[in-house]
Amino acid sequence: MKVALRTDASERIGTGHLMRCLTLADALRSGGARTRFVCRPLPEGLAGLVTGRGHELAGLPPCDGAPASGVADPPHAAWLGVSQADDAQATLAALAGETPWDWLVVDHYALDARWESQLRACARRILAIDDLADRRHDCDALLDQNLYADMQARYARLVPAHCLQLLGPRHALLRPEFGEARARLRERGDAVRRVLVFFGGIDAGNLTASALDALDAIALDADVDVVIGAAHPRRAALEARCAARPRTALHVQATDMAALVAAADVGIGAAGVATWERCALGLPSLAFAVAANQQALLRDAAREGLVLGPQVDASDPVALALQLRALIDNPSLRAHLARRGLEAVDALGASRVARALLQPEVVVRPATQADARDLYEWRNAPQVRRFSRNDAAIDWDDHCRWLAAVLADPQRVLLVGNAGESPAGVVRFDIAGAEAEVSIYLAPGQAGRGLGRGLLDAAERWLAARHAGVSLLCAEALAGNDASHRLFTGCGFETFSTRYRKRIHR
Repeated sequence: MKVALRTDASERIGTGHLMRCLTLADALRSGGARTRFVCRPLPEGLAGLVTGRGHELAGLPPCDGAPASGVADPPHAAWLGVSQADDAQATLAALAGETPWDWLVVDHYALDARWESQLRACARRILAIDDLADRRHDCDALLDQNLYADMQARYARLVPAHCLQLLGPRHALLRPEFGEARARLRERGDAVRRVLVFFGGIDAGNLTASALDALDAIALDADVDVVIGAAHPRRAALEARCAARPRTALHVQATDMAALVAAADVGIGAAGVATWERCALGLPSLAFAVAANQQALLRDAAREGLVLGPQVDASDPVALALQLRALIDNPSLRAHLARRGLEAVDALGASRVARALLQPEVVVRPATQADARDLYEWRNAPQVRRFSRNDAAIDWDDHCRWLAAVLADPQRVLLVGNAGESPAGVVRFDIAGAEAEVSIYLAPGQAGRGLGRGLLDAAERWLAARHAGVSLLCAEALAGNDASHRLFTGCGFETFSTRYRKRIHR
């Protein structure tokens, strides 16, 4: 499989987009994919970081000017430096000669559906990574790894109906070392003996210095780890300051971030992907929105008890010191933040997203009588019966009569899905006017591979193409069937009602 990734990094953009794409590319490469980054010139050290991990890097020409303004340009259009049309042509040229690419990953606030539509000339499928929900996408999958109160509805009108939405910190793109560190995580005590400061690779506002000022102000008796990127604009000054400050270590372009997070008792830093790194390792943190796109993330994460996100100016050392002291002096609050963070982020997001991309596309077809034996064995498998309305084993003759009736009924659709050469599962639609109830199960042995969304998506497309009168889908998931609940909510279904039952005769 071949995967191309279009992203950029700069003092204005920051390094977060590139770093999360790099984490995803590492996971894809581990799964056997060939990967190529397409980027404008990168800040110091980052090009070597990409190629050093075995990824190809195709450079686009530098652009110093502002893009030509256009109708309904994205709010961050100036980040691109050229028009979307020009960037699309340059990207097509960078990927030419080896098309089609199986996936094109785009992580750029300045690019939208117009750019993506042009790139379909060289890519079978497109994954858009976004967290703004401020523009339309022409994509087959969308990843937003952040937590928002309206997470399930944010992209409802911004992506195609068939788009697979990978939403929430369950899909946070964290490097494998975070999962490894989580497995051996120590229990933090009440005392704060080590503090981690990280405001992003570039930290254009130099909030790192403000955090050090705040630590000086409260005279905390603790070791301090400070992390910056190689292209930090105040790198020399921070190197000198950390060298002179007792018990303070500066880490430039840290390669052991998981170990630093795990070793700390309190974190101070920016919202964004670092939020999920800290949550995955249960590090109670003081977090700040250092860009407009981080404000909603920080607000909703704080409401969920994942971080302490005070609405103060992080460049004000006095205000920062007051908030830091409040967190340090409250062990119960720190324990609560740690527990909630661990519950929300399990550090397996990169592998989940990679599996979704690496899987063969699911293709569905109408079932026939020739499928009778397979359907019978799949439906009677214990893992399928467990979450069926009728969990009893079905008799062969009853099954054959049922199948014949379904196949003969024009208001019932029974589809069999395959992923490559392997069976994926079964989807049934029971149509009543403009509404259809959907039932779905995976073939035995396919659970946990992320095939459910692809199967349901393919079935929905099949239905839409042949039953245009159906405008509403409904589904029922039994209590305890967490996988089905995640599947339906992840595919855009909304909870409509809750059904209760009580057995009164034994």
